[in-house]
Amino acid sequence: MALKVAIVAGGLAHERDVSIRSGRRVAQTLRDEGMDVQVWDLDSHLIGRIAEWVPDVVWPLVHGADGEDGSLQDLFGLLGVPFVGADGHQARLASHKPTAKALMRAVGLATPPWVTLRQSLFRQVGAKGVLEAIVATIGLPVVVKPADGGSALGVSVVRDAAKLPEAMVNCFAYSDEALIEAHVTGTEIAASVVQLDGETRVLPLVEIETEGLYDYDARYNAGRSEYFVPARLPEAHAEAVRAAVTKVHETFALGDLSRVDVLVSPDGVVWIIDINVAPGMTETSLFPQAAASEGGRIYVDIVERAAARGPSRGAGISPDLARPVPSLSFGDFAAMNEPNDLC
Repeated sequence: MALKVAIVAGGLAHERDVSIRSGRRVAQTLRDEGMDVQVWDLDSHLIGRIAEWVPDVVWPLVHGADGEDGSLQDLFGLLGVPFVGADGHQARLASHKPTAKALMRAVGLATPPWVTLRQSLFRQVGAKGVLEAIVATIGLPVVVKPADGGSALGVSVVRDAAKLPEAMVNCFAYSDEALIEAHVTGTEIAASVVQLDGETRVLPLVEIETEGLYDYDARYNAGRSEYFVPARLPEAHAEAVRAAVTKVHETFALGDLSRVDVLVSPDGVVWIIDINVAPGMTETSLFPQAAASEGGRIYVDIVERAAARGPSRGAGISPDLARPVPSLSFGDFAAMNEPNDLC
C-alpha cells in the first residue's frame, strides 16, 4: 500500500507563495513515484485533517518563522505524527540566526562577526547613537537581516552609513530583531544535505552567480541568476565546504535534510551564512538543483525514512503529552470553515 503523505504549505508568513510552490512541486514528484499525497494549507483545519486522514508522514514545507522556528514541529510531536526534518528543538536553534551563529562559533565554524539588536532598543536609547556604534565597531560594509525568516526578505547590504537607517527600517518590517554582520565576499555556494540510513551526505554543491544581491527576485524569477552544478571550486575548497556543512548538519541534528548557505573566500575560508531547516523546493530552488541527478527517488527515500522513524517527540516532550488530548473534538476544528486544499 502506498504511503500517505500530507504536505503542509502556505500559511500567513511573507513566504507563503514560495511555500505553496514548494509544496505542489514535492507533491507531484511523490505522486509520480506512486505515493498518495495531499497538500494542505497551514490553517485551522490542520489538526482535524490529520486526525481524519491519518497520514503516514507529514512533510512541513512552510517557509519562514511559522514553519521553521520549531513551533510546527512541536505541534506534530504533540500529535504523535511522523514528520520530515528536524524536531522542534533543533529547528528552533538552527532557524534563529543569532543563536545559530553563536553555536557555530562555539564549535569552531567560521561565521561573519555580528551583533543582534531589537527594535525596542532603538526606541529607548535612540537610533543615531546605536547606528554610529555599529559603523565604528563592525565597520562597513555590513549586511542587515531579520533574525529569523528567509528568502532574503528584509536583507540589505549597506556600504554607506547614510543608508543604514533605511536598511534597519526595511529589516524591522519583517522582524522585531535585526542581525547586523560584517559583509564578507567570496563564491556563493548552497550545500544541500541529506541523512539517510544513518549516513550524512552532501549533495552536489550549487554555485550561484547573480548581479548584485541574491535577493527574493533573484531567487525565484528565472533568468536573474545563473547556477553551476557542481560548483566551480577547487577540490580542496569543495571538500572544505562539505566538511563544514556536514558539521553544521550534525551539530544541529537537522535530521532528514537541510540546506546550508556559505561563502567561500579566495583563500578557502568557508563562511557559514545561513541554515535552512525547510529548504525551498520550487523549480528555481537550490535543493532540487542539487538533487536533480538522483531524480524523484531521493524524495521518496526522505519520506520513507521519516515514516520508519515514527513520531518525533523531541527531548522535552513527554510521551504522554505527544498523544492527542482525548477531550479535544477534532470535529469542532473541521466545522469552523471549509478546508483549503493546495493541491
